[in-house]
Amino acid sequence: MCRYSFGFAFYSMLIVGCWATLSAIVADDDAPTWIDTGEFSWTLGAPLAGPTIVDGDDKFSIKDPTIVHHNDEWHLFCTVRGRERSHGVVYLHFADWADAADAEQVMLPLHAGYFCAPQVFYFAPHERWYMICQASSDEWEPEYQPAFSTTEDIADPQSWTALEPLYGYRPENITGWIDFWVICDDKRAYLFYTSNDGNMWRSHAALDEFPHGWSEPVLALQGDIFEASHTYRLEDDGRYLTLVEAQNGHGWRYYKAYLAHSLDGEWTPLDATRDECFANLSNVEQLAGHWTDSISHGELLRSGNDERLEVDPENLRFLFQGVLETDREGKAYGEIPWMLGLLEMSE
Repeated sequence: MCRYSFGFAFYSMLIVGCWATLSAIVADDDAPTWIDTGEFSWTLGAPLAGPTIVDGDDKFSIKDPTIVHHNDEWHLFCTVRGRERSHGVVYLHFADWADAADAEQVMLPLHAGYFCAPQVFYFAPHERWYMICQASSDEWEPEYQPAFSTTEDIADPQSWTALEPLYGYRPENITGWIDFWVICDDKRAYLFYTSNDGNMWRSHAALDEFPHGWSEPVLALQGDIFEASHTYRLEDDGRYLTLVEAQNGHGWRYYKAYLAHSLDGEWTPLDATRDECFANLSNVEQLAGHWTDSISHGELLRSGNDERLEVDPENLRFLFQGVLETDREGKAYGEIPWMLGLLEMSE
C-alpha cells in the first residue's frame, strides 16, 4: 500500500510537472508581440555613415537608405545632396556594420539629372535586380515621375541600366507623387507612394507586365502622414506592415505603423498617433549620445532580398536618416546634414 501510494504520487507529480512545463511553453509562444500590443521600443547606437566628398562634390547629406543582404555583404543605396549636384544616388557595400562609415560611396552613373529616394530588390521572375526611384528628365512626358533601372550584378555600380519611366504618363487624379515603393504578392506588383498631403496611393500591375502595365491609382490610406511610405510582408504571419513618415511628433520627423491582410486591403492603424507610434524620440534610447532629433525616411532590414519584401517580425531593425535640431536650424532643406543610424528592438 505504501509502495503503491508512493508510485502514484510520483507519477502524479511527474504529470503535473510536464503539464506545467508544456503550459509555460505554450504561454511563451502565445505571448503578446508588438503586432498585438502596438508597443515598440528601440535602442540606437552611433551614426553609421555620414556625408562625404563624392566625385569632388562635398555632400551635405546621405539619406533615403535602401538596403539588401546578398553574398555575405550589405548593399546600401542612398540619396546624396551636394553643392554641385542637388540629387543623386550612391552605392556602398560592406560585410560588417562597423565598416559602414569607411565604405566608399560611389555615385551611380545611370542618370545624369535628378534622381533620388531609391528602393532596391531582386525581382525573381526576371532574375534581375531592380531599382525604383523618383527622377526627372527633359526627354520624358511628364518630366518628373517614378522610374526604374535594372542590373544582373548588384555589386557593380557601373552595370545599372539607364533610368526608364514606370508610367510614361501622369495619372489625372494625382496632384503630387513622391517616394515610390514596389512590393509584390503571388499575382501582382503594387506601387505605393505619398503626395505630401496626408494621402498614400496604390496602383497595381500583373507580374508578367511588370515594370509596366500600372492601373490608375486609388487612395490606399489617409491620415496625418507625410511621405516615405514603405510596405513589407511579415514573415510567417502573412499580414503586411506599412510604415509612413509623419511630422511634428516627439521630434521633428517620426514614423507611424499600419497593418493589412492584403496589399489591396484596408490599412488598420497599429501605432498611428503622435504619442503611440512606430518610432520617435519617446521610444528610442540613444546609447551613444544624443545625435538625432528625427526618425526620418528609413527602411526595415529584410529577411530576404526579393520582390516580396519579407521581414522577420521578431527581429525588426530600421535603417533611417537622422539629424539634430541644432544642426538643421536655419538651413535650406537640401543643406540639412542627414546621417544614417540603425534602430534595433529593445529586449
